[in-house]
Amino acid sequence: MMIEETKMTLASETEAVTDDTHELISSRRVEGTPVYNIRGERLGHVHSVMIGKKSGQVAYALLSFGGFLGIGEHVHPVPWEILTYDVDLDGYTVDLTREQLKNAPTMRLDESDRPRRPEEDQEISQYYGTMNWWGL
Repeated sequence: MMIEETKMTLASETEAVTDDTHELISSRRVEGTPVYNIRGERLGHVHSVMIGKKSGQVAYALLSFGGFLGIGEHVHPVPWEILTYDVDLDGYTVDLTREQLKNAPTMRLDESDRPRRPEEDQEISQYYGTMNWWGL
């Protein structure tokens, strides 16, 4: 009987977590969300998101891919606009192969929250064929 009650509690908690009746989500809930390619292969997870201080616009997600226990781990800045939330996967999907991600711009995890030069962010946009997050 105790196991059934636990399952029911977990099910009700899951329903609350996967509520998709509104458009906004806390950045704390985005961090750790898995990222898959369009074939359903897990590529990694969202480590964090980078947000423009003045515009409030999400520039890119830092995708954690590789490393072991944070040692030597690199993150891949992926333009936010190429991520799509998939309710069935409870994660984000992106039209990238593992090889494309391996060749994408990276940064060490310990430097991911430090200021970057515009040229470095422009490299991200050029690689993915997207507009610079700050516009023209």
